[in-house]
Amino acid sequence: MASLSVPSRSKVKDANNTAASTKAVILVGGPSRGTRFRPLSLDVPKPLFDVAGHPIIWHCLRAVAKVPGIREVILVGYYEEHVFRDFIKETARELPQIRLQYLREYQALGTAGGLYHFRDAILKGGPDRFFVLNADVCCSFPLDQMLKLFEEKNAEAVILGTRVSNDASTNFGCIVSDPESNRVLHYVEKPESHISNLINCGVYLFSTETIFPSIKQAIKRRADRPRLVSYPSSENLDSFADKLEDGEKNEVLRLEQDILSDLADSNQFFVLETRDFWRQIKTAGSAVPANALYLQKAFQSQSEELAAPSANILPPVFIHPSAEVDPTAKLGPNVSIGPRAVVGAGVRIKESIVLEDAEIKHDACVLYSIIGWNSRVGAWARVEGTPTPIGSHTTTVVKSGVKVQSITILGKDCGVGDEVRVQNCVCLPNKELKRDVANEVIM
Repeated sequence: MASLSVPSRSKVKDANNTAASTKAVILVGGPSRGTRFRPLSLDVPKPLFDVAGHPIIWHCLRAVAKVPGIREVILVGYYEEHVFRDFIKETARELPQIRLQYLREYQALGTAGGLYHFRDAILKGGPDRFFVLNADVCCSFPLDQMLKLFEEKNAEAVILGTRVSNDASTNFGCIVSDPESNRVLHYVEKPESHISNLINCGVYLFSTETIFPSIKQAIKRRADRPRLVSYPSSENLDSFADKLEDGEKNEVLRLEQDILSDLADSNQFFVLETRDFWRQIKTAGSAVPANALYLQKAFQSQSEELAAPSANILPPVFIHPSAEVDPTAKLGPNVSIGPRAVVGAGVRIKESIVLEDAEIKHDACVLYSIIGWNSRVGAWARVEGTPTPIGSHTTTVVKSGVKVQSITILGKDCGVGDEVRVQNCVCLPNKELKRDVANEVIM
C-alpha cells in the first residue's frame, strides 16, 4: 500500500505573530469512553472528576491559558451539551481572557474524525496552528517548549513524548526519532514488539495547513480501500447485517492509528521529549497517582491553595475551604479533601482522595483510596489500597494469584461500618460494608 503523501505547508507567519495565531482543542471523549473510570464515572463525567482540587480538564485548560495569546479553546466530545455548561461558566469567571466552547459530535468520530468534523470552527479566525490535548492526560504540559520547537524547525507537527520502561512501552504509541534533530522517523501505535521506549503523551501541536489535508487524504484512502468481507456464522448473522447497514465504524478516524504514522513520512514532524511527570488517567484508580503528581507540582510552585505544612499536615495536601478537618487528624502526603467533607479526630489519611460531602469518623484510617461522594467511613475502620512503584503505569496488583485494583474505591453513598477493614476493593454506589472484605468488586 502506498504511503500517504503529507501536504507541505508554506512558510509560517513571523514569530511575532505566534501567540495570536494559535488555538487549542481539548478532546474530552464521551460517556462510552469512561467505562474504565467506573464506578466514579457513573456519577460524574471523567473530565469533570476532581483531582488535586480541580476537574481533570481544568489542569489542561490552565496550562493552555498560560500560553501567551491563546484566546480560544474548543472542547470536542460527545457528552450531552449540558454536561460542561457549569464548568464553562466558572471558567469564564476564572479565565476571562479565554473563550471556551464545547462542540458535540453527533456520534463518536475518533480523535482525528472529531477534529475534521469541526474544522470550520477550528479554522475560524485563521489560526496558523493549534494544540490538541487529550483530557485524560496528567502532565506538566510544556506547551511553550512545544511552540518554540515548532517555530525553530518550521514544523508541520510536534508531538510530546516521554520515556517509559521497555516492558511498558508496547502499551502506548511508540516514537522512533533522530536524537540530533528530534525529527520523528517512525510511529507505531501499540506495537506487538519493542521498537522504542519513547512514547506518545497525547499532546500535539499541528499546522492547520497540513493536518486537515492529511486527515482528508486518510478519509479518501479509507473510502477507496477495497472492502474485505468475512462471512458470518448463522449465530452472528443479525449483528453482521447491522454492521453493514451502520456506517458508524467507518467514520471513526484516530490520530494515533490513522494519521501519525503517515505524518512521520514527512520531514517536518518533530518530538519534544519531556523529562517531567506524565501518566494517563484511564482507570478510576489512576486518579490517585495523578492527584499526587498534580499536588506535588502545586507544592513545588508554592501554590496558596494547599494547606500549610504542620505536625499533622504532611505536604502536599489540598483541603477545600468548606471541609471540616479535626486538628488532631493527620493528613498527607498527597491527599485531597473535597467540599463539605468531614474528617474526625485521630483520623489518618494518606495518598487518597476524599470527595464532596464524605465523612471519615474518628480514628479511621484511609490509605491509597478514593472515598466517594456522600460516603461514610466508620470509627476505627480501615480503608486501604496497595502502593505501586513510582513510575508504574498500572493500577493493578496481584494478590493470591489474582489481579486486583491497587486502589480501593468507594462509589457514591457507600458506607463502611465501625472497625471494618476494606482492602483492594472497588465498591459500586449505595452499598453498606458491615464486614471485613478484601480483593473484591462489590456489586
